[in-house]
Amino acid sequence: MVAYVIVNGTTVAGRRSGDCMTDSTSVYRAVTLKEVAAAAGVSLITASRSLRTPEVVSVKTRQRVAAAVNLLGYTPNQAARALASSKSSIIGIIVPSVTNLVFTDVLRGVYDAIEGTDLQVQLGNSRYTPHKEERLLRVFAAQRPAGLIVAGKDQNPAARAILVQLGCPVVQVMDLADDPIDMSIGFDHTEGGRAATQHLLDQGYRRIGFLGARMDSRAQRRLDGYRQVLTNAGLDDARLVMTTPQPSSVLLGGQMLAEFLSRVPDADAVFCNNDDIAMGALFECQRRGISVPGQFGIMGFNDLEYADSIAPSLSTIRTPRYEMGRRAVEMIAAANAGQRPETATVDLGFELKARQSTARRGSRR
Repeated sequence: MVAYVIVNGTTVAGRRSGDCMTDSTSVYRAVTLKEVAAAAGVSLITASRSLRTPEVVSVKTRQRVAAAVNLLGYTPNQAARALASSKSSIIGIIVPSVTNLVFTDVLRGVYDAIEGTDLQVQLGNSRYTPHKEERLLRVFAAQRPAGLIVAGKDQNPAARAILVQLGCPVVQVMDLADDPIDMSIGFDHTEGGRAATQHLLDQGYRRIGFLGARMDSRAQRRLDGYRQVLTNAGLDDARLVMTTPQPSSVLLGGQMLAEFLSRVPDADAVFCNNDDIAMGALFECQRRGISVPGQFGIMGFNDLEYADSIAPSLSTIRTPRYEMGRRAVEMIAAANAGQRPETATVDLGFELKARQSTARRGSRR
C-alpha cells in the first residue's frame, strides 16, 4: 500500500518501513537522494550536504530533509558514497568469535565509540580460520572502509598483504605487535601468563598445572609465560600441561580438571587460559569435595563478569577488552583526521585480581 503525504507543499509517495511491494506486480525500488531533495523542497546539493555535512546547513533545512528521509525510507548508497569520496563511513571489524564474551566486550567498546558519529560498523566472524579471515578482508577492501579492526597480530602472509594495501587505518587489537601493519592496541599475554603463575607460587602452590583450550596464538603466549616462571623456579614438568583444540566452555573445564587430576594426583593448583575453563575446574573441585583454596588453587584469565560473583570468587587476570574496542575506533578516527598516535603500539596493560580461589596465604577478597 502506497501512502501519499504532503511535505513542504509537495505531494510525495511514501511507504511503510519494510514494504517491498506496492501491489502484486510492482517491485521495490530504492528511493533516490533526488527524490528526497524534491520532497524537502531543496536542491540536490543541499540535501546531500544536509546528510553528509549537516553543520554547514541551517537547522530548518536539516529538519525538512530529515522529515523527507523518514517519510520516504531513504537509505544512503554506501558503495556510491565510497566511490565519490574514496572512502565509506564503514569501520570493519573481524573477530574470531561472536559468542565468546571476550570479544563481545570489545564490540561493546566499538559500538559505544561510534555513537553520535556518522561511522557504521560491519562485523565479520572468522571463526579462528585464516582463510575465512582472508575472504572477509577482501570483502571489506572492496567497500573502501574508513578503517579496519582485526583481532590479533598473527595474520598469515596473504591476509597481511591485503591489510597493507587497504589504504585506510588498520588497528590490530588484543595483542602488542612488534611490527604492526599500521597500529595496534592490547597487552602482553606472555607477561599475563607470568604474572598469573608467579601469583600461584607466591601463595605457596608448587605443583601448578596449566589447562588450556582452543590454544590460539594468544593462549600459546600465556602458556609461554607459565613455563618461563616454573622453569626459573625449577618446577617445570611437562605432565603439568594439558591442552586441547576444543572450544572453551565451563563443561570442558570440569572434564579437563578431572583428567588432569587422574594424571597428576599430587597437583595443588592450575592456571587456566581463560575464566570458562577455570570456573569448570572450580565446579569439579566442589563435586569432589576438594577445598579451594586450601587444598587446591585455581587461577583464570580475562576477569569475565561472573568471576567476582561465584563462591569462592575467582582469581584471574583482568584484561582491558572494552577499552581496546573503544580506543581502536578513536585511533581510526584520529588517523583519518591526520592525527596519528605518537607510537604505533599502545599497551593498555592488565591487572591481577587476587581473590578467594588462590588465597592460601592470608585473606583475599
